[in-house]
Amino acid sequence: MKSNEDLRLGIIGLSEGNGHPYSWAAIFNGYDPVIMASCPFPAIPKYLARQVFPRDAIPMAQVTHVWAQDPAVAEHVAAASLIPIVVDKYEAMIGEVDAILLARDDAENHLEMSIPFLDAGLPVYIDKPIALTLENLAALYGHERYSGQIFSCSAMRFSEDMQLGGHDLAELGRIKHVQAIVPKSWEKYGVHVVDPVLNMLGLYEKECQVRSFCFNNVSVIIVDWGSLCATFTCLGSMPSEIKISLFGSLGSKELIFKNTFVAFKRTLEAFVDGIRSGREMTTRKQLDGVVSILQRGMIYEHC
Repeated sequence: MKSNEDLRLGIIGLSEGNGHPYSWAAIFNGYDPVIMASCPFPAIPKYLARQVFPRDAIPMAQVTHVWAQDPAVAEHVAAASLIPIVVDKYEAMIGEVDAILLARDDAENHLEMSIPFLDAGLPVYIDKPIALTLENLAALYGHERYSGQIFSCSAMRFSEDMQLGGHDLAELGRIKHVQAIVPKSWEKYGVHVVDPVLNMLGLYEKECQVRSFCFNNVSVIIVDWGSLCATFTCLGSMPSEIKISLFGSLGSKELIFKNTFVAFKRTLEAFVDGIRSGREMTTRKQLDGVVSILQRGMIYEHC
């Protein structure tokens, strides 16, 4: 498509505990504050209310179609996030939209739901984690028709809160250890610390050893790259901020995730930029690195 044309996006939801169809669509379309107030994810209207629309929306792109397995949910998402068309089958979006936002974090359904769109040549943003095994990831890429058609990552990769600048690296010196903490399960939320750590330290393609332990629903995954070791802790039902602490030969630094809107917006902008430019914004090698650690981290030595 021409770079000056508006993108039409279709969005697919809704998996348990995941409100991304509401928030992602609103970041493009704006939203109805009255209807969004009844969104079952109270954090979403709170952070949307801190923005000014249409100023803070992503320009020249709109979510025009939505599907969810429950038609009533799809209708509510559409009304809250100003989506004009609700479809009764997600395949009905083919030929009507320019790209797909698969806004569900149930990795076990990603392959089945992605195949029709990948086979049709549409760019697809697959919510994290894209897969929990390298076998399933390879099956997804078996349907990729061109480089960059598949986009997937944790929004932490693009978060302004999870970046290391040159000044930070100088103060840290040689980084030797990382401690990262995230709420919920390793399978659903581990990617939120693995992806940004691999990104900021350039570790996607580096060989590592993985050990994992589970005690009282708390998962601890230890990843050893030889000169650097990381401990990823998933706290299950205990509330926690997403935090990454880095320890180097000269100092230490703690990164705490705070701005959800900016992280989502930057990630969605990267997906759109990749469509317009034809660039590969997330690569197979990067996703291989993330999924390999996620898969090996699910083999717990104690539980």
